Amino acid sequence: MEMLYLGIVVFLFMLAVFDLLVGVSNDAVNFLNSAVGAKVATFRTIVIVASLGVFAGATMSNGMMDIARHGIFQPTYFSFYELMCIFLAVMVTDVILLDIFNTLGMPTSTTVSMVFELLGGTFILAVLKIAADETGLLGFGTLLNTDKALSVILGIFLSVAIAFIVGTVVQYISRLVFTFNYTRHLKWTIGIFGGIATTSLAYFILIKGVESAPFIQPEQIAWVHAHTEWLVLACFVGFTLLMQVLHWCGVNVFKVIVLLGTFALALAFAGNDLVNFIGVPLAGYSSYLDFTAHAGGADPKSFMMASLEAPARTPFVFLLLAGLIMVYALATSKKAHNVIKTSVDLSRQEEGEEMFGSSAMARLIVRHATNVGEWVVRYTPKSWLRWIDTRFNKDDLIMADGAAFDLVRASVNLVLAGLLIIFGTSMKLPLSTTYITFIVAMGTSLADRAWSRESAVYRITGVLSVIGGWFITAFVAFIVCALVTLAMYLFGAVAMVLLTVLAVVLLVRSNLSYSKKLKEEKKDSLFHRIVTTKDKAEVWTLLKQHVTANQVKQLEESMTEYDGIVDGIVGQNLRLLRRTLKQIGRQKEDIRKNRQLEMVGLRRIDHAVAIEHNTWFHLSTNAAQQIMYCLRRMADPCKEHVDNNFTPLPPEYCHSLQIVRAQVDAYLRRAETLIRQQRFDDVELYLSEVEDYKGTLSALRKELFDQMQDEQTNLRTSLVYLNILQESQEMLSSLRHLVRGSYKFVH
Repeated sequence: MEMLYLGIVVFLFMLAVFDLLVGVSNDAVNFLNSAVGAKVATFRTIVIVASLGVFAGATMSNGMMDIARHGIFQPTYFSFYELMCIFLAVMVTDVILLDIFNTLGMPTSTTVSMVFELLGGTFILAVLKIAADETGLLGFGTLLNTDKALSVILGIFLSVAIAFIVGTVVQYISRLVFTFNYTRHLKWTIGIFGGIATTSLAYFILIKGVESAPFIQPEQIAWVHAHTEWLVLACFVGFTLLMQVLHWCGVNVFKVIVLLGTFALALAFAGNDLVNFIGVPLAGYSSYLDFTAHAGGADPKSFMMASLEAPARTPFVFLLLAGLIMVYALATSKKAHNVIKTSVDLSRQEEGEEMFGSSAMARLIVRHATNVGEWVVRYTPKSWLRWIDTRFNKDDLIMADGAAFDLVRASVNLVLAGLLIIFGTSMKLPLSTTYITFIVAMGTSLADRAWSRESAVYRITGVLSVIGGWFITAFVAFIVCALVTLAMYLFGAVAMVLLTVLAVVLLVRSNLSYSKKLKEEKKDSLFHRIVTTKDKAEVWTLLKQHVTANQVKQLEESMTEYDGIVDGIVGQNLRLLRRTLKQIGRQKEDIRKNRQLEMVGLRRIDHAVAIEHNTWFHLSTNAAQQIMYCLRRMADPCKEHVDNNFTPLPPEYCHSLQIVRAQVDAYLRRAETLIRQQRFDDVELYLSEVEDYKGTLSALRKELFDQMQDEQTNLRTSLVYLNILQESQEMLSSLRHLVRGSYKFVH
């Protein structure tokens, strides 16, 4: 039996290594994005700075390990067997959640999942223990560390509001001080700003961080506590003078702050999130050591784990190894290197793609916020408003070529996110690095007036989606871990082995799915080159490739969807029609996104070339959208007809539709070939043939009109057939515009 528990501990550490590699790869964007997006240094320099922060944070994160040891449950009342069930269930559930959320395409948080997995596993065992307790002395307050659990949960959720408010206020004040042309207002303010930012980081890193570092002696910690005020004052004076001198020497202090902020945020990420990756395995390891050393052959189900009540003193070698693994992942992971998301970061200062859609709640919030804003403006002195507007004049914006935002906002993003997470770490509250970084960025962008009336509803939806994602993650983690823990507790080694095998299978599947996703996203790298290339001629060449590739893909999908509609109504296949409608919706959204992204590219080419080709670009894009509308107008009546079990189309209609389908497919296929090969020598002949076939469809419609005068004709089936003919004719008209627009756009 002891070998079983040793195997569990080994498996826990194997999953911990995987979590470390994947966690850094997933979250690298959080602490690299601002520095890379603001172009403060070379990517190699930024990665080196971040690696140092990650390594330092990992080696000083010992205090957070208490969350996994006794932050959620009271180990005194749990046996070794029960805690091993909880620990293994938490790690297995992590893998299951990763697979579920990846499959659904939903974001998840390792922090939220770990806390609620521990809570779910503990809760289900607490229910069993209370039910079996004949004395009536046991209760949830006894078995669960309710005060600490509540503070952890509140800390996670309140961090959203705090991050957003602090980000908005600090960025607004910073912009009032520096304006968008920050180089004009640095004479004395930059030293003070740099001193405050650097001192804040130093306070939490050096003073609050040393408390949990395993290599710091108690007398050293006592000395720091006794002299905290003087240390903070000395840091402020020293750093303020240093930043001012650096400014006088021609050094861009904002770049220094951004690099320091990158270090701090990487340190905060490692210090706070390390417990998510190795906290549970280390707690399991400590439990195993205590059991083997003191059990003396006792039953694992009766040996209680009071030893976990003691503060965590993680062996430094584990923190060192974890830090090295995280640095390795940061330096080598291709996913970590893909920091700049082309549809969000690089187009943020221009009209680019929004991450989220619109929602009723977001529209309501924006509407009321707009009313409040108008009320404030109405009662604010006009002279104040004019002065504020001069501080937010975006015509003076100074930003590196291709950057997502300027150095002022990058500094505030990094410093605030780092401070909030480091503060949470010092309070031993696990916070979500991903969400804190995102919410701070939302707040600073709002203060920077980056939220226009056209984009505000999408940004608010994003914030609400983050909060909703937390609740979903928390609920699913709680329920799944509770069930997994229950299965392991009741069925013992059999359930442990089976669920461990399931975790490994899902782990492999998740990695294979991600590899497939990377292959599907190769097209995004083309747009990344479009928005980062400075040569306008090369941008124009790349843009034509991007537009052509999208049009070819759209035509291929349109043909598949058209076939699905015809086959669905002819074969009375409701499932096929439903699937086709979903595909049409996805393709319509893809066309909208690609159009916005390609318009960003059009702004980067030579002005004369853009003027010459804009008309044809919009003609072809509008035509692609019209094809989607035609397909949707075909599919909806067909799906309704089949769903309601109306009379199927008669054989003569089905036969006629198959002939029409074959001809329309042929024209779609020829259009796809013309655009893909860029051979438009016989384009006029093609356009003429399509126009002629539209006349054939008109004749079929006239023939159908005559048949519908017969009272014996089923009007429902005739109307469905007529609708397909009408929309097929309209689709061919749009296809002609698409081919003509594509031809003119590339020539």
